[in-house]
Amino acid sequence: MTQQIQEPELTGVRNFRDVGGLPTSDGRRVRTGRLFRSGHLAHATETDAEFLASLGLHTIFDFRNGADHALEGPDVELPGVRNVNIPLSDPADGREFWRLVRDGDLDQLRSILGDGKAAARMANSYRGIIRTRTAEHSRVVHAIAEDSVPALLHCAAGKDRAGLSVAVTLLAVGVEREAIVADYLESNAPHRRYRVRRSSESAEARSPEVMELLAPLFDARAEYLVAAFDTIDEVWGGVDRYLAEGLGLKPETLDRLRDRLLV
Repeated sequence: MTQQIQEPELTGVRNFRDVGGLPTSDGRRVRTGRLFRSGHLAHATETDAEFLASLGLHTIFDFRNGADHALEGPDVELPGVRNVNIPLSDPADGREFWRLVRDGDLDQLRSILGDGKAAARMANSYRGIIRTRTAEHSRVVHAIAEDSVPALLHCAAGKDRAGLSVAVTLLAVGVEREAIVADYLESNAPHRRYRVRRSSESAEARSPEVMELLAPLFDARAEYLVAAFDTIDEVWGGVDRYLAEGLGLKPETLDRLRDRLLV
């Protein structure tokens, strides 16, 4: 198996990893050092930035929106690296919704997140991003096919918007769905998880029930990505038509993409 770049201990960047090594249906594998994913780079330390610069990145795709930038700040600048911002809506989007996540009391959180509503919201949002963000996903995949590798794809946590964009790219080169889901679930590792933000640090604000209610928003769950795959099948009848009709990928573009990303 192709060896991935050894995962560094980054201080200010969470959920970083090389996607290299994943298998395709025709027996090839994703090339190491070509496609990376992570959380945002706004809090990268000098040492973090030195490591990222050492990867020889061509392009960083940032899927955060204006609210994310206001909260976290812009990415650090890496010399010679192109930064491309393609805003995607957060799967748990909504200013009032996130205000309740940060500030709401237990009864409010029960009302908006309890009885499976949080997980259903996430799965539905994954479906919505696949249906409505074909132009953005097409732009990313076309760019990678042309000249944008090595590439780093990130959002805030590196789980949802980056996870879907990575998944779409991997589908385009023929990576098996099971392998894509397995890589996606790596975002649940304790050192990779996005830190839950609550306005109050009191014990009540972070009680076990509160954290259980919030968990579906911050977990990577296979059911979310499967919902995205199901949407591709339901709307386009499968991956091939999704790539051709949804993303507008011509056979020659797919060939270039596979040549850039696979061994």
